[in-house]
Amino acid sequence: MYLETFGLRIPPFGMSSEPAMLYLSPAHREALAGLVYGVLERKGFLLVLGQAGTGKTTLLVKTMQSVPEGRVTFATIYNPTLTQAEFLESVLLGFGVTEIPSTKPQRLVKLQDRLLDLLTEGGIATLVIDEAHKLSPELLEEVRLLGNLECRAQKMLQLVLAGQSELGTLLNRAELLQLKQRVAVRLTLRPLTRPEVTEYIRHRWVRAGASRNVPFTPGALELVERFSHGIPRVVNAICDGALLAAFGERGNAVEPRHVIQSCMDLDLMALPAEAAPREEREGTQNSGRMTLWTRWTSRRQIAS
Repeated sequence: MYLETFGLRIPPFGMSSEPAMLYLSPAHREALAGLVYGVLERKGFLLVLGQAGTGKTTLLVKTMQSVPEGRVTFATIYNPTLTQAEFLESVLLGFGVTEIPSTKPQRLVKLQDRLLDLLTEGGIATLVIDEAHKLSPELLEEVRLLGNLECRAQKMLQLVLAGQSELGTLLNRAELLQLKQRVAVRLTLRPLTRPEVTEYIRHRWVRAGASRNVPFTPGALELVERFSHGIPRVVNAICDGALLAAFGERGNAVEPRHVIQSCMDLDLMALPAEAAPREEREGTQNSGRMTLWTRWTSRRQIAS
């Protein structure tokens, strides 16, 4: 909607995983290097942890694009809320096995045969499980057992588990100690720092084919940094809404009030109704936003 107004080729702040738009903060760069290294060196179990929205899925896709073409065969599971039978079936399908046996022993033999073929051809079979914090303890044990498959002292299957921070807590359980001990590479994605948020916005703006500089004023950028808490997905949502608000006013710059409006729409900074003066509670939604804007500017004037 606002692309032409701001001189863009594609939307800069989409919510889908777009490896071409990936901003490599130091933590993201380290994680990407660690994943590529761990897979190519057949390290076995690799673990990626991070808060929701920090870019784990995008990083996984980028990893799959970054290994030498034809060197690695990936099977991916993006929704691991499966039964044990469904999980093994998904693994087989991911590695290109379409004739699925009816029993678990037959399925395991089929999987071993497929992995052996890949190993013989010099390939690296890698199972990537996103949202791995949703795996049940029973399925995590299945994952551990799959990691035991070896041939000629080589791991037949590399496993990448990516999930939110609670996955790390889950692996601390006594019954999952053996799995935790097998993790060879452990990587963590942290929220962006405030300077990194600004660089992230500029990076995506350029990647979107912009013909002009980032239209966010310093005050607007400060608010995005504050209310996103450094979560890239939240930054995208705030910036997209702020651009839409500026476009609605036919403006060519994103001001702090546009960011505030976006944050209010996303319920990122809503005030409890009982905390506001009576005249504000009875006012329109727009006047409530302007009151919040006035409060923020007043605090900045006092601080300065």
